[in-house]
Amino acid sequence: MKHAGIKAQVRYRSPQARKGEAGIVSPNRLQRQFNPGTPDERWVTDITYIWTHEGWLYLAVAVDLFSRRIIGWSMQPRMTKDIVLNELLMAVWRRNSQKQVRVHSDQGRQYTSHEWQSFLKSHGLEGSMRRRDICHNNAVAESFFQ
Repeated sequence: MKHAGIKAQVRYRSPQARKGEAGIVSPNRLQRQFNPGTPDERWVTDITYIWTHEGWLYLAVAVDLFSRRIIGWSMQPRMTKDIVLNELLMAVWRRNSQKQVRVHSDQGRQYTSHEWQSFLKSHGLEGSMRRRDICHNNAVAESFFQ
């Protein structure tokens, strides 16, 4: 994003109470191990929002920690669980990895949904989540948006 001259808009958002079913939280299996030895061993994912003349646009990306390249992305005008499912579907389709990949995310509502967990399981992916409010545990994905 820096190369393209695009900067993520950062603003304060008040905490919101979660409604409905409780989310599913995976343990932190990444443990800040950001340098895997081979491609498609560990992926990280995150969402940011970008202000446009038409309003907010949400961007979700998946990054391969080995190459530090974007392997999947999705943009939508609303932040729903579909944005992360489409982003990860693109990554799975493009990489077609035959081994189990560890997918690390934060504990946002989209990543703790039953649909996200079901998608991971059906595609042979292993979920990993950082603790709340500790952005250093997902530093690679967070730094992409700076």
